[in-house]
Amino acid sequence: MQNRSFIHTFVDRRVALGLFIWWILNLLQAAFTELAHDEAYYFMFSQHLDWGYFDHPPMTALLIWLGSFVGGELGVRLFFTLLQPLYLWILWCIVRPATPHRSDATTFLLASAALPILQLYGFLAVPDVPLLMTAALFLLCYKRFTEDESVLNMLLLGLTMALMAYSKYHGALVVLFTLALNPRIFTRSRIYLSGFFALILIAPHLWWQHTHDWATFAYHLHDRNGAFSFSNLTEHLLNTIAVFNPFFLPVYFLAWKRVKAHNATERALYFMPILFFLFFAFSTLKGRIQPQWLIVASFGFIYLIFQYTREYAGPRLRRYITVVGWATIVLALLMRIELIWNPLGIRFEIFDNRPSFEAIAHEAGDRPIIFGGSYAIASKYNFYTGKPAYCQPDFFYRTSQWQFRDDDTQATGREVLWGILIDGSHPTPPGMNGISLANGQKFVYNVIPSFKPVRLTTVYYNEEMMPEKIAAGDTLSCIVGLTNPYPDTIKVGSDNTQLLLLLSDKKLRRAVPVDLQVVLPPATEEESVTVMTKVKAAIPADLPAQSYDLGFAIQRAPLSFGYNSAKYRIKIFSDK
Repeated sequence: MQNRSFIHTFVDRRVALGLFIWWILNLLQAAFTELAHDEAYYFMFSQHLDWGYFDHPPMTALLIWLGSFVGGELGVRLFFTLLQPLYLWILWCIVRPATPHRSDATTFLLASAALPILQLYGFLAVPDVPLLMTAALFLLCYKRFTEDESVLNMLLLGLTMALMAYSKYHGALVVLFTLALNPRIFTRSRIYLSGFFALILIAPHLWWQHTHDWATFAYHLHDRNGAFSFSNLTEHLLNTIAVFNPFFLPVYFLAWKRVKAHNATERALYFMPILFFLFFAFSTLKGRIQPQWLIVASFGFIYLIFQYTREYAGPRLRRYITVVGWATIVLALLMRIELIWNPLGIRFEIFDNRPSFEAIAHEAGDRPIIFGGSYAIASKYNFYTGKPAYCQPDFFYRTSQWQFRDDDTQATGREVLWGILIDGSHPTPPGMNGISLANGQKFVYNVIPSFKPVRLTTVYYNEEMMPEKIAAGDTLSCIVGLTNPYPDTIKVGSDNTQLLLLLSDKKLRRAVPVDLQVVLPPATEEESVTVMTKVKAAIPADLPAQSYDLGFAIQRAPLSFGYNSAKYRIKIFSDK
C-alpha cells in the first residue's frame, strides 16, 4: 500500500512538473509573439465588458480584462496560458489509473504535447482555451455526479455547463454528446435540475441576446453559412488529421478497437473525437469548418493514446509513440522560434504589427481612422498605437462587434482618414493616398474633411406589403421609411450619399443603387423624424433564380456600408 501511494505521488509530481515547464514556455511565447487578428478583436471586447458580444460569449473578454494590469501581448494572454496546465491536470485526474505505472506521467505528457493544436492554443487569447478549461471541469463534475448524485455535485455540474456557455457555444456539443452516450441519466431528476440551474446562470447572457435581436445566433446559424463544396469536406478531413498529428493516426484506430471505457465519463472521452468529426463533417454542407472547432476532441485523443499505450502497446509501438511524440515537440519548438523571431521572413498577421501600425498612426496624426474590410485591423491599430479607430461595416465581408459601438459617432465633424489594407504589390487605387508598411501590406486611404456618419440611419419597410417573389430584371416598388438619428441633415441622392438595395445569398452579394432623392431632417433631443417615401429598385437581370436576403443600406462614399434595415427573404425567378 505504501509503495502504491509513493508511485501515485511520484507520477502526479512528474505530471505537474511537465505541465509547469510547458506553462513557462507558453508564458514566454505569449510575451514575445505579436497578436493575431482575432486576439486584437477580442482585446477590443475587453475594453467594454458586457454579458455578450456579437459573435462570442463574454468569457474571453473577461480573461483579457483580468490580465490588462500587465499590459502588452502578455497582458492579453496571461490568463489563457494559465488555463492550459489547469485543464490538462484536470484531465489527468479524470483518466489517472487506480494502479499507476512510473511511465504513466511521460505517456500522458507526450500524448498531450504531441497534439499540434494544443501547442498552438496554449498561449493564444481565443475562446477555445476557456472552452477547454470549462469542458474539463464539466467532465470532472459529470464523473462525480454519476458516482454520487448529491445536491452539491448537481449544482457543480450545472455551474460547469453555464461556464461552457459563457466560454464558447460549442460547449453545447460537449453536453449533448456526453449525456446522449449515457441514456439512463435521463431517468434521473437531478440531471434536469442541474440543467435548470445552468439556465438560470446564463440568463444574463440570454437577456443580452434578447436586447440585441439575437444577433449572435442569427450570425452563427444563418449569416455565416456558405454553399456546399466538396473541398469543404476534404479540407475538414485534412485539417483534422493535421491538428491531431497525422503520425498518431494508426495508433488512434488501434486504440478505438482495443480500449474499453470503464465508466460514463470515459465513454464520453472515447466517442468524443468521432462524434465531433462527424458533426462538423455534416456541417460542411453549410460552409467551411475551422479546425479549432474540434479542439475539445483532443481530450478524447489523449485518453485513447494514453490508455492504449499503457495497457496494450508492445515495445516497438511504445518506441514509435515516444519517437513521434518527441519529434512533434521538437517541431513545435522550432515553430515557437519562428513565431517570435520570424527567421524565415514569412509575411503573416503576427509579424511586424507595431512598426506597420505606427507608420499608419504617423500618417494619421491626430485624425481618427475609419477602417474598412477586416474587423480586426481597427482593433490592432488601437492596441499597438493607443489611438482611436473604428471598423466600418462591410456588406461584402461580414458584420462584427463594431456595429454595437459608437466610435464613428464620436468622430462626427472631425477630419478623419478612411482606408483599407491591401497587398503591398498592388498599385494604389486612383484618387487614394497610400503608404507601404513593414508587414508587406499597403495602407490606402482618403481624407474626409468633416466626417458625417450615416451608419445608424434606419430604413423601415412593411414585410406584409413586400412581394414573396419577383422576376430578375423587374422593378421592385415599395414604401420605405427612413429615420435620421443624427443632429445633421442627411441628403439621400446627393452629398455622396445614396440608398442601396442589398441582395445576398451564400455565394453572391449585390448592391443595387436606388434612384432616390430625399432630405432627412436632423434628430432633436426629443425625437427623430421618419420620412416615408416610395422607392423603385431594379432587380439585376443576371441574378440566378433562387432565394435571397433583401434589405437596404445608406452609403456615404467612399465608406463601405452594411444593412440599415431588417432582412427580408425573397425569391427571384427567371421569366425567360
